[in-house]
Amino acid sequence: MGTTAPDVTGQLVRPDGNVAEESLSALAADKPVLLSFYTVDFSPDCIEEWCAFRDFDWFATGERVQVVGMSKSGVRIHRQFIKRLDLGFPLYSDADLDIAEAFGVDYRAFGISRQARRSCFLLDESMTVRYKWVGEHWLDPTRDTPPVGEIHEAVRAELGDEEETFGF
Repeated sequence: MGTTAPDVTGQLVRPDGNVAEESLSALAADKPVLLSFYTVDFSPDCIEEWCAFRDFDWFATGERVQVVGMSKSGVRIHRQFIKRLDLGFPLYSDADLDIAEAFGVDYRAFGISRQARRSCFLLDESMTVRYKWVGEHWLDPTRDTPPVGEIHEAVRAELGDEEETFGF
């Protein structure tokens, strides 16, 4: 933590299906980014992960942080994944895993298949890493599931707590 994240650019699929080449720094300039690396769309563990992010309403409606996914799935599959799970988050396509490599979370599963470790990075407007979680499962780091509650608390600690007004 406290290091500067690499400024990467990739194809970003937005919840409305639009796709654009977008730099991570452009997203972070708008508001802090919680970047979540995962393996591929539609694998059961990734469905569970993204449903947890979706269902943790603080992330979905928070105006203070934006959740962004990153996997090696392509644009077409990302569109289907977003639609099927009704996600309100954009997803980057990192088919060649260059972005995962830039963040130091790529590895070879069983020494053969190249993948990204499950991981989350909270980046502030200056691209400083304010929180980091990386899966460390002894056999397969893609099996670890991000601790959504812990991440939420880290985000609140880093960005400050807003008082709940209950609509008043």
